[in-house]
Amino acid sequence: MRKHLLPICFPVLFALIISFVFAFQVSAYDKTDFEKAKATRDCSDCDLSEADLSGANLSSADLRKANLSGADLSEANLSEANLRKAKLSDANLRKAKLSDANLSEADLSGARLSETNLRNANLRCAKLRGATLSEAFLIGADLSGAHLNGAELSAAELSAANLDCAFLSGADLRNANLSSADLRKADLSDAELSGADLSDATLERADLSKATLSNANLGGADLSGTDLSDATLNGANLNGANLSNANLSGANLMRVRRLTIEQLSSVETLYKAELDPELKKQVKDEYPHLLEEPKSEE
Repeated sequence: MRKHLLPICFPVLFALIISFVFAFQVSAYDKTDFEKAKATRDCSDCDLSEADLSGANLSSADLRKANLSGADLSEANLSEANLRKAKLSDANLRKAKLSDANLSEADLSGARLSETNLRNANLRCAKLRGATLSEAFLIGADLSGAHLNGAELSAAELSAANLDCAFLSGADLRNANLSSADLRKADLSDAELSGADLSDATLERADLSKATLSNANLGGADLSGTDLSDATLNGANLNGANLSNANLSGANLMRVRRLTIEQLSSVETLYKAELDPELKKQVKDEYPHLLEEPKSEE
């Protein structure tokens, strides 16, 4: 009899285990924490992972170190909320209000933040790798030291934002507004910045190697000491840009607008750079050393 029951019981038992695991995953958050967060807005260290908080009013809430990974916070009001060191990886924050919120050192890897209001938000040293921030409103936000490698920031509003020492390697910043932004020592290598507005931005000693800046507006930008090696700048506006000690080796400068021989006279090198014939002739006649291979420092 037992031999006949075993084949029948095993599939039933397996099905029960799978059902239990699935039920646990669906209700991953702590229900007590969920009610506490909505009722008191005081829920530091709470487990709200995968919770549905879409449209919730959590303004000025204390959610420090809370686990909100995978949570739905779309269109939620989190303005002035304290989310320092919170876990928000893969969370849905689309169209949420996070103005003046504290998200310093928070983990927002893979989070969806399209059209989200992050005006004046504190995102210092936050992890935003692979996050989607297209058309996000980040005017005046503090993103210094933030990790934005591979992030989607197309058409984002980042004017006057602080991106000092931020990591933006491989990020998509097409048509983004970065006017007057602070990008000193930022890593923008391999970044896509076509059509971006970088007018009056500070890019001193930034890494823009292999970045694409086609048709970007760099008017009045500070590019002193910037690494633009192998960068693509065709069609970019460089009116009044400071290029002193900039590395332009291998850079594509074809059809660049408002670029003068005076600006180029102060660069570190133009070795193997692509220039319009007339401008290249001027450099060759007046500053031929800039076209030569730089001497390696021993």
